[in-house]
Amino acid sequence: MGNIDTYSTVAWSAGAGCHGGCGQMLHVQDGKMVKIEGDENHPFNQGRSCPRVLALTQYMYHEDRITQPMKRVGERGSGKFEPISWDDAFDYCETEMNKIKDQNGPESIVFAQGTGRDIGGPISFLAYSYGSPNWVQLGLSGQSCYTPRLGAMKAVQGDFGVSDCSQFLEKRYDDPEWEVPEVIIVWGQHPPNGCPDAFFGHWIVDCMKRGTKIISMDPRNTWMTGRSEYHLKLRPGTDGAMALGMLNVILSEGLEDKEFCGKFVHGLSELKERAVEYPVERVAEITGVPAEDITEAARFFANAKRASIHWGVPIDMCPDGTSVAHGIICLWAITGNIDIPGGQVIARPSHEVSSYPYSTEALVDLYGEELVKTLTEKRIGADAYKMVKNFRGWAQPDMVIDQIMTGEPYPIKGAWIQTANVLGGQAARANFHYEALKKLEFVAVVDLFYNPTIMALADIVLPSSTFPEKDSFRSWWAPLSIIKKRVQVGDCKTDWEINFELAKRFNPEGTQRWGSPMEYFNERLAPSGKTFKDMEEAGGWLMPEDGPAKPYRRHERGLLRQDGEPGFNTRTGKIEVYCTAYEDWDLDPLPFYTEPPQSPVSTPELHEKYPLIMITGARSQLFFHSEHRGIPWLREKEPDPYVEVHPETAADYDVYDGEWIYLKNDLGKVKRKVMITKRVKPTEIQTLHGWWMPEQEGAEPNLFGVWDYQINQLVPGPQESQSGFGGGQYKTTLVTLEKINEGAQANG
Repeated sequence: MGNIDTYSTVAWSAGAGCHGGCGQMLHVQDGKMVKIEGDENHPFNQGRSCPRVLALTQYMYHEDRITQPMKRVGERGSGKFEPISWDDAFDYCETEMNKIKDQNGPESIVFAQGTGRDIGGPISFLAYSYGSPNWVQLGLSGQSCYTPRLGAMKAVQGDFGVSDCSQFLEKRYDDPEWEVPEVIIVWGQHPPNGCPDAFFGHWIVDCMKRGTKIISMDPRNTWMTGRSEYHLKLRPGTDGAMALGMLNVILSEGLEDKEFCGKFVHGLSELKERAVEYPVERVAEITGVPAEDITEAARFFANAKRASIHWGVPIDMCPDGTSVAHGIICLWAITGNIDIPGGQVIARPSHEVSSYPYSTEALVDLYGEELVKTLTEKRIGADAYKMVKNFRGWAQPDMVIDQIMTGEPYPIKGAWIQTANVLGGQAARANFHYEALKKLEFVAVVDLFYNPTIMALADIVLPSSTFPEKDSFRSWWAPLSIIKKRVQVGDCKTDWEINFELAKRFNPEGTQRWGSPMEYFNERLAPSGKTFKDMEEAGGWLMPEDGPAKPYRRHERGLLRQDGEPGFNTRTGKIEVYCTAYEDWDLDPLPFYTEPPQSPVSTPELHEKYPLIMITGARSQLFFHSEHRGIPWLREKEPDPYVEVHPETAADYDVYDGEWIYLKNDLGKVKRKVMITKRVKPTEIQTLHGWWMPEQEGAEPNLFGVWDYQINQLVPGPQESQSGFGGGQYKTTLVTLEKINEGAQANG
């Protein structure tokens, strides 16, 4: 046995699965990783790691991992695959995809990704090199995960914003520039359980240790809500009304930052008129939160010298997610809590480096206006929704799946699926997605383990790699980091290697300036003045330097606008609480509230039949969406798919703790194991998404038990926002509980 060598890298990819950024130390012996632990010198996580990272050795070297290309040899759904070489796999993909392009046009293949992993760069690179505009998070109704909030921030304030927990400063909490937030509203998120994009969940806890007080917006009882100054237990889906009610209190009592609003807020008088429509008594009736609690929390937030808001995907999943985000943005804007220490900090990529063209403007910069114009003309949803057309390069997922089924206005014949277990994880109307995707002539899947989507659909499976097996880089906010390959498992290739090879085949002229992925990396890294090798020699990460990417008060120093004038990166140079971009996109320029499409108010007859509001999608420290169910250390901590049920509700339905039952509505029924707890209200239940059973039979009809346990079979759609972004009904679907007949096999 050789010596154990230790290397540093950054987690962002399969393995942990998550949105990434954590520095990790890899312990490698004889070419095999034998241990992993957090890097204490990395400013992002400061040595801390989640259970998924700590179980990475089990994930990487699992006996069920796919380590060579596999081609289907039986009927779809038979689960019969045989190994082939990479050359043959690339040739097969090239032939089949070119056949579709020649017969139907490149737009007839959709490029579907999930979340997590550094996949945005490689999959968009391949899609555009092939010529398809239809890059999409297929199944995620209304693109209801962060994109609605990002779109709202871009439209309203010109830049993204995030709660300031000192993450843009190398010395972190010890940096004298940083000030502790007096108040943080934690809105629809439980930070200790998950790390959203570019945000380490325990930063909120770090702030609490330093004196930050918490306002919790959450229908559930959690570790965080139990330590909050105010816990507003609003009815799921009513967040928009809550934001407007708080705005009403702040504006009617004159608690706004008048100096900041006078200089940097556009449309305050119009916002005041809209807020008048939402007195706290009305908002209390809508949300179920007492009026006095709403009033006191609003005052508490507004009177703080430094306050911020940390929010989660329930915002996106409200009926009009972009409008709800708009209302919440207005809260930090009118109180002047933007671009200041301890407030809502403007978040730009460190050193102005991006891993792929994120916005429409960036697409034009890289691919040229003519190509982008051509792509947009064919992009599904761009004509129907002006915001979809003008923010990001996504196709609209609800329209994509409908078009696969109908063939109008043009046929969809193939899918490239990468980092996405569509059937087992993200798809609302899961059964409908199954029926539609079965119609496709060609499906390629890039992944690491067999899952229900692969078994049901894949013609070919290409094995990808975990982050210790890849070279890549991470440039979503701070720090700018590289991911350095240290080991090789089987014949796996990275997402970049796979997509780069095919992109070169499909578009040799357009990709000729890059001879390898590393050359592309170095081009993207160029604004930092560093190459990948330079980054490695410098320790693997760089914090932002003073300028547009580093806080604070850049709006006062003319660092946010291209013309160098003070203000924000919007048309008016101000934060537009009356949003001119929304006006251009035929959307209400002011925030508003929409009742959930299924609720006691909007569908009283359905609510009488199905009286429980089902909340899904809460983050788990053990699983990332539908990943990790086969990893022993993680599965033994949560072996079964639980549903949290209040004791009163359990008594009403005569179910006991640990009993297997059905959750049921008009779309079907799904098995769950009862966990009786007061973490939920009697009117609501909560259950995790993404459940399937890797230990069960993978071939059809079983598909690893996905039809027994996939909760999204009960989630309807499409019910996206008026903007096309947001509105997936993952938090507000109505269900009931039903006992399983005696003698039925409850747990597969």
